[in-house]
Amino acid sequence: MFNIVLLEPRIPGNVGTIGRLAFALDCTLHLIKPYGFGEINEKQVKRAGLDYWHDLDVREYENIEDFWSKNPFNKRHFFATTKTKQVYFEAKYEVGDYFYFGREDAGLPENLLSLNKEGCVTIPMTNEARSLNIANSVSIVAYEALRQNFKEFK
Repeated sequence: MFNIVLLEPRIPGNVGTIGRLAFALDCTLHLIKPYGFGEINEKQVKRAGLDYWHDLDVREYENIEDFWSKNPFNKRHFFATTKTKQVYFEAKYEVGDYFYFGREDAGLPENLLSLNKEGCVTIPMTNEARSLNIANSVSIVAYEALRQNFKEFK
C-alpha cells in the first residue's frame, strides 16, 4: 500500500508500534541505520509489535544512500516535519508513496527536507508542543493516505 520510512529511529518501542501499524495497513516498513538501540530483533521492538512482527514486510538499510539505491528518490516521497506550513491533509497521496519520519530527538535533517520542499508536510497542533510522538505521527499521516485512497482497497 504505502511505504513508511524511519530514519535512524531511537526508541525500540516506537519501532515496534509503527511495525504493528504497518502490518495493519499492509505497508512496507523501511528502517535506516544507525539505530539508537541494538538490533531490530530486541525484545522491546517485538513486544510493541506483538505477534505481527514476523508477518511484517520490514527492510533494513545501512544508510540513506543504501535506501535510495533500492528505492529511487522522486516526488512521491513525503517528509513529516515541523518546519513547513503545508498540513498533511492538504497533500495528495497515492498508493506506493513514501512517508519519511526522523529521529525522535531531532526529526529529519534540513538537507533531506530541501530535496522536496513540496513534499514536506506537518501535523498541526493547537498548543506550543514541539512535536508529537513518532508512532502517533506515522498513524496520522498513514491513515490520511488510506482515507484518500480507500476506494482502491474495498
